[in-house]
Amino acid sequence: MLAATLNHLFRTVNHSFLSLFFLTSSEVRAAVLFSGASAKPAAIEGPKKYSRGLQESNASIPTDGWDGHMHIIDPERYPLSADAVYTPSAHSVWDAVTFENTINMKNIVVVQPSIYGFDNSALLDAIRALGPDRSRGVVVFNATNIDNNTLVEWHSLGVRGVRLNLASTEKTPDIEVLRSEIVKYAAIIKPLGWMLQIYMSMDLLPGLQSTIDGLGVKVCFDHFAQPSKPSDNSTMPFNPYSITGFQSLIDLLEQGNTYVKFSAPYRVELESSQLEVVAKEILRVRSDRAVFASDWPHTRFEGLDIKPFEERCLEWAAEAGSVEKVFSTNAKSLWDICD
Repeated sequence: MLAATLNHLFRTVNHSFLSLFFLTSSEVRAAVLFSGASAKPAAIEGPKKYSRGLQESNASIPTDGWDGHMHIIDPERYPLSADAVYTPSAHSVWDAVTFENTINMKNIVVVQPSIYGFDNSALLDAIRALGPDRSRGVVVFNATNIDNNTLVEWHSLGVRGVRLNLASTEKTPDIEVLRSEIVKYAAIIKPLGWMLQIYMSMDLLPGLQSTIDGLGVKVCFDHFAQPSKPSDNSTMPFNPYSITGFQSLIDLLEQGNTYVKFSAPYRVELESSQLEVVAKEILRVRSDRAVFASDWPHTRFEGLDIKPFEERCLEWAAEAGSVEKVFSTNAKSLWDICD
């Protein structure tokens, strides 16, 4: 009984503190004064303006922008999985709110990292604290023993997707087994209207295209769908269709149920100029199917400054006339977010 009461108190206080992030600077000062809090994130100063190379005048991050991919990691409060392949430093909800403030993001999608396995406790506590108006969650679960009551409870908290992470292991997946897994997870989440988030090499896409095309659920690929360098990497100008699987990605985007995250360029093999060509071609084909994401706290690349990449994404989106889509409305469509 005591443990439950303390847990409820922590969540209530935590939610109150985190809600300061979404207030005006004067409201923050007043709230801190009356709450007795001794620290707070820097006050929001409004959308950041960029000018270098922009095709739209005064292009800026939308005031209701969504960061489509970040993680909460706290090894002390939430022990890592026994088979975690790395141990990052702690990055709490409060840290996340502070970070998002620096890149002018008001809303976040918390994604389950591989190091927590099937234990979604840190993620669920985070979206409880943030609230469903400002957050969504993408969980990981075992498809063989998940029950509907658990899924419904998670849905009420703001979970709107499940993640299949095939890139954080050294195993080469069997394509038939992978097809079966994808179909199994899609069948579980379809009644809830969730999305299926997949992190894998783009090389696998040709063998999965027809399966993904027929799932009947929204699918989103992490980190530009993880393209590999083409075998002939010297061809100029660079042709994105020389990348194995890129044509399959484009076909799936055109079909309409597939999205791709502009995120984590440091996890992608391509050179920056090649990645730019890839991003611009995706936006040319379906600018309504690309979402920006920070990948904070950039596990295994911690300390990296993501703001220059955010600026590049803003430039690409501005050139395509799709800033609002890439930084806001596409996320709302993907994660079932109502205004």
